[in-house]
Amino acid sequence: MYSQKKVVVPPVGYLGFKHPPGDVHIKYGYIEGDDYYVIKIASGFYNNPAMGLNTGNGMMLLFSQKTGETLSILLDEGYLTDIRTAAAGAVAAKYLAPSKISCIGIVGTGVQARLQLEYLKTVTDCRDVIVWGRGEDKLAAYKNDPSLKEFSITTTSDIRFLTSRCNLIVTTTPSRKALLMSAHILPGTHITAMGADAEGKQEIDPMLFAQADLIVADSKDQCIDHGDIGYAVTNEIIDPSKIIELGEVIENKNLRRSNDQQITIADLTGVAIQDIQITKYVHLALTK
Repeated sequence: MYSQKKVVVPPVGYLGFKHPPGDVHIKYGYIEGDDYYVIKIASGFYNNPAMGLNTGNGMMLLFSQKTGETLSILLDEGYLTDIRTAAAGAVAAKYLAPSKISCIGIVGTGVQARLQLEYLKTVTDCRDVIVWGRGEDKLAAYKNDPSLKEFSITTTSDIRFLTSRCNLIVTTTPSRKALLMSAHILPGTHITAMGADAEGKQEIDPMLFAQADLIVADSKDQCIDHGDIGYAVTNEIIDPSKIIELGEVIENKNLRRSNDQQITIADLTGVAIQDIQITKYVHLALTK
């Protein structure tokens, strides 16, 4: 619906914080002709785990599109954002990953790193995983997470160990410098880049986009403005005309991967239509 221009989704509202480091995203919109509109507030404060708190928080607000009345306040504390983000990663892999996945690479060890892997099992039979992280304690906690017990997980602090063995890679960090370098990616690899969703964040070497056979964005405008794709466009490494939207890929099979030697990248910054649909789903389930 987003790529078909059937939704109204204004630019993302953003608040950035330095001390302590954090960010708040405000996403909102509606489907034309629908009964509802949604405003979502989601935050990430990256020192929270040291205080025993979750990194993410927030809420979903559902209103009547006919009267403006408040219909639901969902104090989900970021849970629904996590779920719809993980689902989007599975959708990207469904349409863009190679037909034979040898090993899944997860870059990061947080909540989204876990959920991305959990949701990938709905679109691939591969259960061999390499997880990259900076802290041994976090890597150990990831490896021993009971929700991921059906996977065979190897941990590493060497990103090249991961890239040399995995042909489906998901990045889930708030990094502010590139983690995946163009020289280290295997032919045929699909990358879903989830972490760079605000100005200053970066996980992908811009030159990697020059190597890619397919460059996909959930929202072309958003990814150019504050996604990993933006670095490649700003530095004139790629032309914006080379970018296609995930909605177009879903709708048109001719836009998908055509062979298992192609490198594909999906840059996902999160679009309000996802928040609209998951909020509606919960509201209707609770009120029917």
